[in-house]
Amino acid sequence: MYEKITPPTDGEKITIQDGKLIVPNNPIIPYISGDGIGPDITNAMIPTVNAAVEKAYGGTRKITWFKIYCGDEARSFYHPNLTDGELVKRPVDEQRNAYLPQDTIKAINEYLVTIKGPLTTPIGEGFRSLNVGIRQILDLYTCVRPVRYYQGTPTRIKYPEEVDLTIFRENSEDVYSGIEFKHTDPEQKQLIELLRSMGKTINDDSGIGIKPISLSGSKRLVRAAIQYAIAKKKPVVTLVHKGNIMKYTEGAFKNWGYEVAKEEFRDFIVTEDELWKDYNGNMPEGKLLVNDRIADVTFQHILLRSSEFSVLATMNLNGDYLSDAAAALVGGIGMAPGANINYETGVFVAEATHGTAPKYTNMDKVNPGSLLLSAAIMLEYLGWDEASELIHKGLQGAIVNKEVTYDLARQLDDVTPISTTEFGKAVVKHMS
Repeated sequence: MYEKITPPTDGEKITIQDGKLIVPNNPIIPYISGDGIGPDITNAMIPTVNAAVEKAYGGTRKITWFKIYCGDEARSFYHPNLTDGELVKRPVDEQRNAYLPQDTIKAINEYLVTIKGPLTTPIGEGFRSLNVGIRQILDLYTCVRPVRYYQGTPTRIKYPEEVDLTIFRENSEDVYSGIEFKHTDPEQKQLIELLRSMGKTINDDSGIGIKPISLSGSKRLVRAAIQYAIAKKKPVVTLVHKGNIMKYTEGAFKNWGYEVAKEEFRDFIVTEDELWKDYNGNMPEGKLLVNDRIADVTFQHILLRSSEFSVLATMNLNGDYLSDAAAALVGGIGMAPGANINYETGVFVAEATHGTAPKYTNMDKVNPGSLLLSAAIMLEYLGWDEASELIHKGLQGAIVNKEVTYDLARQLDDVTPISTTEFGKAVVKHMS
């Protein structure tokens, strides 16, 4: 089945049946080290996760790791003698496969749960992002980004402890769908003619991007956010949009979101209109509030009224901005985890949300917090909540005791930074 990789034989596959994940006690989990600092943080993540699983379950559960390849590492592994000059002359599909091999896509599909480090955008045509490529090929339509504050983390806001929210970002549509036309493309000229025939005004020298927002794509994203909120007993799901301006895309997203809430979760939810009309503003016990907010207002309110948000559901571009802005409230994207999920197929890819930071490659210096917390989401997805919570506990202990890497140490007084490897060991130490 595979060209150049061999799956381990001492573990079992995770499967899905009737929409429910079936996790053995010794699951095989593929991992991608990533580019730049990726190997450093991956090498800290794996033993830390192993320790959390061992401490939580006393040896009755164990992860069998399966190395797969993407990015520069894939190109070196699959095409060690291929030069840049030769690569860019090849067809777009071959260029893409050099960095994102079919082996990798097959393994992610077969084993369902994967974790990856950061990836760079490679040389060649047809590349927007390997991260985006993986999401699109596997239809990982939901990006889940939990953001919460850990005591002792340096921050610029006054009440960081109020920040505890999870962003559900739609991954497959919006302007990130990649439907773009350069201002000199022949297709751009055809589009301009078509738009003008509909009475639209557009400059001849315009680049054009298409922003698809579908009913089906919107509903499945909001459905996942509401299911998560109910399962985790969260108080509110907020639909974030710019529907006051883009009425048939972002405005439609909002409307379709409310439809999902009322048609599929009627016994669990109350909308904001209903809250005031039927309950005089007093939230009924045991119900989930579903409301909506304009995107630009949300940016202000997550800073000024952080405690009002718990789960946010939004489209691709808004979600990208909001995720990083929220992470800035609690120490930056170095502490921000993420996971891309297709809840129907069960395919799940946890990932560090920051970049490859190539100038720190192989220096054992950077903060592995984002990947560690992404691993915690992965463990929670497996149903291994006890191990997941140990990672949170260990991370909190390391930060409170000021055993931190340079990015946090430089914002604290009289703190000597520790290495990536040492930070992983500190997290394990503080799990007890």
